Amino acid sequence: MRILHTMLRVGDLQRSIDFYTKVLGMHLLRQSDNPEYQYTLTFLGYGSNPEHAELELTYNYGVEKYELGTAYGHIAIAVPDVHAACESVKTRGGLVTREAGPVKGGKTIIAFVQDPDGYKIELIQRTSEVRL
Repeated sequence: MRILHTMLRVGDLQRSIDFYTKVLGMHLLRQSDNPEYQYTLTFLGYGSNPEHAELELTYNYGVEKYELGTAYGHIAIAVPDVHAACESVKTRGGLVTREAGPVKGGKTIIAFVQDPDGYKIELIQRTSEVRL
C-alpha cells in the first residue's frame, strides 16, 4: 500500500493553483472539470503517480470558503534548506507562519507556510531533496 494523493477543498481554484505551482514549485499534472456535478479536480505535485504522491485540489462551484476545523494538521514537504525555502516562499508572495528553526524538543529544522485557503504546509529540512 502507498499514499496516492491528499485532497484539499479550495475556494478559488486558480489562486490555489498559482500558490502551489508558483510559490511551492509543484507542477500541474492534470485537471478535470465536471459541470454536471459542479466541481473541478486539479492534481499537482513534484512528480506523478506512482512514483510520487499528488495533491488534489477540489473546487466545488460557488463555494468560496471552507471551515478547516480542528482535526486538520498539515502537509509536509521535504526541502534541502528550510531557511532558503522560506525566503523563496516570501519572495514569491507566500506567507511564512513559522520561521525556520529547530522543532521543539528536537534538532530537525522546520518551518510552516500557509496556502491561500489557510491550510498549513510544513517544510522539513532534508539535505538530499530537490530545491523549491
